[in-house]
Amino acid sequence: MPTGQQFRRTGWFVRIFGHPDFQARIRHIPILSHVAARNGQYLFEQVQGFVSAQVLFALVALDIPRRLLDDSLVEEGCGELDDIPAEKMQLLLQAGAAIGILKRHRDGRYSLTRQGAVTCGVPGLREMILHHQAFYRDMTDPLSLLRNATATELSTIWPYVRDGGAGMDPAIVDSYSLLMAESQKLVAQDSLRLMDLNRVRCLMDVGGGNGAFLIAAGGAQPELDMMLFDLPEVTERARGRIESAGLSHRVAIHSGSFLRDPLPIGADAISLIRVLYDHSDAHVATILKSCFAALPPGGVLLVSEPMSGGTRPDSITDVYFAFYTLAMRSGRTRTPQEIASLAQAAGFRTIRTPASPRPYVTSVLTVRRPG
Repeated sequence: MPTGQQFRRTGWFVRIFGHPDFQARIRHIPILSHVAARNGQYLFEQVQGFVSAQVLFALVALDIPRRLLDDSLVEEGCGELDDIPAEKMQLLLQAGAAIGILKRHRDGRYSLTRQGAVTCGVPGLREMILHHQAFYRDMTDPLSLLRNATATELSTIWPYVRDGGAGMDPAIVDSYSLLMAESQKLVAQDSLRLMDLNRVRCLMDVGGGNGAFLIAAGGAQPELDMMLFDLPEVTERARGRIESAGLSHRVAIHSGSFLRDPLPIGADAISLIRVLYDHSDAHVATILKSCFAALPPGGVLLVSEPMSGGTRPDSITDVYFAFYTLAMRSGRTRTPQEIASLAQAAGFRTIRTPASPRPYVTSVLTVRRPG
């Protein structure tokens, strides 16, 4: 059990809210009764959060948002969808309206809200929602997860974080490559808004996966030469996507493990897109030293990934991404300051962290090799 020195004593004002007698009394006091009601509702919303997420999963798995993009769904006729009885479909649609994905009209029809339309319009969001079932199964016993007492499903879905990805099952590579192909589009868009590539001659994307970021960067910077470095099983699949994008003449593809092999020379900028938070501090140190060695004096390293809020805990990165990486059994979310410290230990200087409009998608940190 934690000792008294490990936790700061709670202030008196907060402590009184933890007494059952106080809670019973304020329910009968005007103004304070509203405070009690709001506190209770807030906590119940946290408790039911998992159920809301499962409702969203069911809506997306049944493709209801896409069906509603150009039409409305009448509750009486919904039972024909995927063998779900009409009364059960009505229950799902009503729940979808309650969480803001759908809107219920007085005549019984349901239409799509703006939030619901986002599930169709944001690249990779549908795939991530469907993928989350594995994460939710790992979260059914969070205490075992925190104690590292059980095997996790996510640790088998992302095998590249173990031993540099040696001996990966091709079927698993195909599965996560497809997921990354969609989800990385949004990450690439936000990353490029926060990066300055105008003076970069050649950009190497380390751990570049299927090439989604380089394809986006190549479209934004027509004169940019590019290099992709990733595991052999991954680069085989990236080659076809890069060819389809018409960028084969601008992208040199290199295979290897950034945990075991030196990075190729020739780029004056290196990007790490959602790479570091997948790995332990020891592995991150190895990756950063390898990037430092591959860059020329004055070369730039660009790190893009969700980052912890640190002293100002973030409601998404310090909850969702923190536990996601925990379930992966590798890596963790870090503050920009923690990443900067690791980069400085590798020899980098001149740190820049522009404010991100959507930190739940990504934040960017830029460091430079002195010279």
